[in-house]
Amino acid sequence: MSHATTSWSTRRLLVWTTEYFTSKGIDSPRLSAEMLLSHVLSVPRLKLYMEPDRPASDLERAAFRELVERAVKHEPVDYLVGHAPFFSMMLKVDRNVLIPRPSTETIVEHVVQHARRTPGFLGPLIADVCTGSGAIAIALAKHVPNSRVMATDISAEALAVARANAQEQKVAERIEFLEGDLLAPIAGKRFRYLISNPPYISDAEWAEVAPNVKDYEPTGALRGGADGLAFIRPIIEQAYLFLEHPGQLVMEIAASQKAAVLKMAHEAPGLENAQVLADHESLPRVLVADRVA
Repeated sequence: MSHATTSWSTRRLLVWTTEYFTSKGIDSPRLSAEMLLSHVLSVPRLKLYMEPDRPASDLERAAFRELVERAVKHEPVDYLVGHAPFFSMMLKVDRNVLIPRPSTETIVEHVVQHARRTPGFLGPLIADVCTGSGAIAIALAKHVPNSRVMATDISAEALAVARANAQEQKVAERIEFLEGDLLAPIAGKRFRYLISNPPYISDAEWAEVAPNVKDYEPTGALRGGADGLAFIRPIIEQAYLFLEHPGQLVMEIAASQKAAVLKMAHEAPGLENAQVLADHESLPRVLVADRVA
C-alpha cells in the first residue's frame, strides 16, 4: 500500500487488504477490511460498493494503513472501529467491555419467544448480571414488550459504555444500571428472568484462547477461575432467591461445562426443568432452569 504514484481506489484497497488479512490468518478478512475502510471514510459499508472507484486521499490511506497494521497484530477490528453488531443493533464497544458474540444472541432469542408464549411472563422485570456493553439488557428492553431491566456489573467503565448504548438505542428509561459484584446490587429483589453471561473460561482453557481475545478483551470478563465455574456456581445456587414464581434462570456457559452445570442446577434449591440450549453453531451454550412452584 506504499506506491504513492498509484491511485488506490476503494475496490483496490479492499482487494489488497483482504488478501493481506487472509495471508496473516485474520478472521473474516473481507468483512474486517470493509469495516476498517468504511470507518476511515466515515461511510456505511454499502457505500463502499456504490463508489468502488473513489480514490483514497493520502490522509485516508495513512489512517487506513495504521488500522490495518494494528488488526494484523490481532487487535480486534470491533475495538478499532469502536462498535460491534448484536441482534440487529450496532453497539459501542471499547476495551472495557467484551465484544458481543453471536452465541449470546441465543439468550435474547429464547427470552423473547418464551415471554411471548408463556403465561405469567408479560411485561417482566428482568435482571442482567455481568451486563458488560449492555447488549443483552438493551436487546431485551427493545424486544420484550413492557419489560424493565436491572443490569449489574462490577466495572464502572463497562457500565458507562452500557449506559451510552442504552441512550443510543432509546431504552435508557427502561434499564437501571447498578455497579457491584454479581448478585449483590439486586439483593432483596425478585425477577421474572435472572439472566447472566458471566466470566466462564477455565484456567486450562485460557491457554487455548486466541490472542485477539486474550491480549485485548477485559480478562476479568472472561476468566472464571480454575474450573471456570467461580461465577456460575453462586448464581445457580442463589437463583431461587432472586426469582419470582413463575420465573426462569437463563445463563450462558462454555460448551465444555454442560454436564457440570446441569448437575449443579439439578442439585440447587428451588430450580427445576434444567436444560441447556444450543447456540447458532449447535453447541450447548445456554442453561435454562425454572423456579420451583
